[in-house]
Amino acid sequence: MSVTQDETRFSKPLIYMLIGSAFILALSLGIRHGFGLYLVPMSHEFGWSHQVFSLAIAFQNLLWGAVQPFTGALADKYGSKKVVAVGGVLYCIGLGLMSVSSSVWLLDLSAGLIIGMALSATSFSVLLSAVGRAAHPSKRGMAMGIASAAGSFGQFIMLPTTLLLIKHFGWSSALVISAILVALVIPLAWLLKAPAYVAPNAIKQANKPNMSFKQILKIAFNHKPFLWLALGFLVCGFQVVFLGIHLPGYLIDHGFDASTGTVFLALVGLFNIIGTYSAGWLGDKYSKPHLLMWLYGLRGITIISFLALPLSLYTVYAFGIIMGLLWLSTVPLTNGIVANMFGVKYLTMLSGIVFFTHQIGSFFGGWLGGLNHDITGNYNLIWMCSIVLSALGVVVHFFVNEEAIVND
Repeated sequence: MSVTQDETRFSKPLIYMLIGSAFILALSLGIRHGFGLYLVPMSHEFGWSHQVFSLAIAFQNLLWGAVQPFTGALADKYGSKKVVAVGGVLYCIGLGLMSVSSSVWLLDLSAGLIIGMALSATSFSVLLSAVGRAAHPSKRGMAMGIASAAGSFGQFIMLPTTLLLIKHFGWSSALVISAILVALVIPLAWLLKAPAYVAPNAIKQANKPNMSFKQILKIAFNHKPFLWLALGFLVCGFQVVFLGIHLPGYLIDHGFDASTGTVFLALVGLFNIIGTYSAGWLGDKYSKPHLLMWLYGLRGITIISFLALPLSLYTVYAFGIIMGLLWLSTVPLTNGIVANMFGVKYLTMLSGIVFFTHQIGSFFGGWLGGLNHDITGNYNLIWMCSIVLSALGVVVHFFVNEEAIVND
């Protein structure tokens, strides 16, 4: 069988979309991953316990996930560029209000409510679905991996930048500067206009009736592999938010300075570029559920090793490198499975539903980390939970397959 040009290269509109998605994810997620660096200075200035800031970020993640299916449905109906542009506006407003948050309610409003809604429109579910919809099926995983890697590059760049801004200008000014940077999302959204890929046999299916949102939701919720996939993504959310928010504080508790945690998170971002791209590439060649089983198993082994070895700069940085390779490699694989199951027409909405469970895990990873630290002065119980959840992540993906339920 001959290979067409569409199968071997990306179209020019898709390349523009990848560039736009790359910069949007780098800004949106790069700034978001730096929120853990604000925990200590803001808590010290206003006399808050760790739980106060942790709960605001936990609400951010929960709301992000809860709104995501609705944001996805809007993107499926009206187009990604409009949804992303509105998200960019909300993100600017949220960061601006967070910079003057001297009370708990204002912190919850800005960092929790407004930024949570903004992230639902400027992060993976909307952007990867747009990319996946425009890419040829044989290159869908690679395209999603490229876009996912961009978010990691943003983390690598923005984390040390955020730390420098906080050190030299204070946490409030750092948030104002971040708001100015994230405003670039608004014009970049207009690059998200690549048309959906149309299969050569699409004309034969032209008379096939379209399903309503209610019908596709009923099919999805009655499909057990889809539910197992959603449960597995909860594990990812718990682990990455616990580490992203609390590992800098964990290291400070053990005598390291703030720069050590920042370097850790920057290493995670740097090596996640390799991890997410590789996961997307491997997902086009091998079973995505099997790859996810390996990823969650390796996460558990890595966490156990980190806790068992003597704590030093070498073990911290090695932990950052390995976790970086495993960090968001789950994202292109999980979204790719959803696309294979249900096609790309409702991909943003269905990916948003799976992502909601990710954010439930994120809520508990962020909040329980702070609560456990306030009660016990350490993070021991949450570390144990992370290990147990890694085992759960391996088991549930045994019941996931990529069989198509709805054809494009």
